[in-house]
Amino acid sequence: MLVLNIRSQQQEKEWAELAHALEVKTIHIAERDTQIGNIPRKLGEIQSTWSVEGYISESVQPSELAWGTNEKQFPKDGHKHDFGDIGIWLDGQSHSIRVRSWTPTNGPYQGYCITHNEAFTIADLLSLKNNKDEVIYRPTCHFSYLPCDAAVISIHELCGKNYNHESFKRRLLTYNDIIDGMDELGVLVAGHKKNAYWFGSQLNIHDAKKISPYNSATTLQVVSGVIGGMVYAIENPTKGFLEVEDMDHERVMEVITPFLGVVKGAYTDWNPLVDRGRYFEDNNLDSSDPWQFHNVRY
Repeated sequence: MLVLNIRSQQQEKEWAELAHALEVKTIHIAERDTQIGNIPRKLGEIQSTWSVEGYISESVQPSELAWGTNEKQFPKDGHKHDFGDIGIWLDGQSHSIRVRSWTPTNGPYQGYCITHNEAFTIADLLSLKNNKDEVIYRPTCHFSYLPCDAAVISIHELCGKNYNHESFKRRLLTYNDIIDGMDELGVLVAGHKKNAYWFGSQLNIHDAKKISPYNSATTLQVVSGVIGGMVYAIENPTKGFLEVEDMDHERVMEVITPFLGVVKGAYTDWNPLVDRGRYFEDNNLDSSDPWQFHNVRY
């Protein structure tokens, strides 16, 4: 019999109240992959450091994100679903919707606003409602993923072929192919009084090979989450279906940290308006609130 686990409403409210008190406006799942292979990508080939089919799927499906209460401008190409009140979707493939973000090693970058479930479950956890069940606080939450250079070039060529991926060859960059680089994967919590804070995993290919042979940095980061979930399921066999936020994060992190390389946090003064308009005047930005999605995307 499947027993659904309902996380404590009091615990859920406390997380949301904390985010609200800290004045968090947006959360980016900020990932920058700089791994490089020993053989150049060939024309007509799609490369990825984790899953070629998964990369194609995420790149060509519509872009989605959780829409926060602080946002002033609803996207002209944005649409609300006819169910729920958290997520919206944008006209255009995920790889074509670029969003600015930041990681400690590589600094600012433009990533893809790809669809990922944690954007919605995090925003759901951090939502506050009044006694009329109306949302009074929710941070905007979305992925900002910049894959390795070979994967970026692959999707550019695929775009030029109108996404007819059937004719493309697939090549997964494995531990044997990758000779350098890292995957920097974490969350950027932004818009508060200290501007922005990134926390996550910095795992280079050399350390990944030492920790677990036959893995790239990216696959090891992915698999570590699977291992954490499996251990938690084994230790809690009667809890049934759970979202990630329903689990004991301290226990899961205890299990997966040995696989993640350097795990650290870093504050930054960077925001999406830094160095904007350097060559061309830009009057469409909202300088009164740097962390508006309009600025992050524009």
